[in-house]
Amino acid sequence: MHAGNAIYSEPADLPRSVPLFPLSGALLLPQTQMPLNIFEPRYVAMIDAALQGDRLIGIIQPDHTVPGAEQAEVPPLMRVGCVGRIIAYQETGDGRYLVTLNGIARFTLVEELDSVTPFRIGVISAEDFADDFRAGFGEETVDREGLIKTLKDYLEANSLEADWDSIERASTEVLVNALAMMSPYGPAEKQALLEAPDLRTRADTLVALTEVELARQGGGDDGVTLQ
Repeated sequence: MHAGNAIYSEPADLPRSVPLFPLSGALLLPQTQMPLNIFEPRYVAMIDAALQGDRLIGIIQPDHTVPGAEQAEVPPLMRVGCVGRIIAYQETGDGRYLVTLNGIARFTLVEELDSVTPFRIGVISAEDFADDFRAGFGEETVDREGLIKTLKDYLEANSLEADWDSIERASTEVLVNALAMMSPYGPAEKQALLEAPDLRTRADTLVALTEVELARQGGGDDGVTLQ
């Protein structure tokens, strides 16, 4: 797969270790893009270091199963994250970076390294996610029509619009992963979408979560809106 000017064909194409960016409720998936506004000094340093090297960053959630993890200065981390490559960046002039990451592949966090850097560094393995490097893998098993129907139901229930031309042009893999990333669900649900073993399971999980939310809204509770 391509990520900017780089090509990643197999787990061995990734380095042994990457900087880690813990983000609660954030989801990066292969073949998708994530915009980031980087302003904390330690993460500005992380971007500086990545730009001087292979431009790779591991997006990973704090372990939401541990009480208080999200508020901790050094939170425990989930076991699975996703590596992204910086494919665009802009220096704002006030100490921030505006960055776009291109998702490459999920990884297992093997261990965290002791480091003198202000940011965290993890030893990773993508061996369990070799199919992430195969663009379009598993698309034929996804119920694309059912996914789009559920999306239409959600948008209608929340009085939202969508760019249907772009949706129709998108590959099934990009559509599933982009909708999972944009979904308004919490850290546990986002992690479940990340760790889904294949594209079909991710799509089915997304549909199930959305149907539960639609049923809840139909029961008179307050709804949610896409961010």
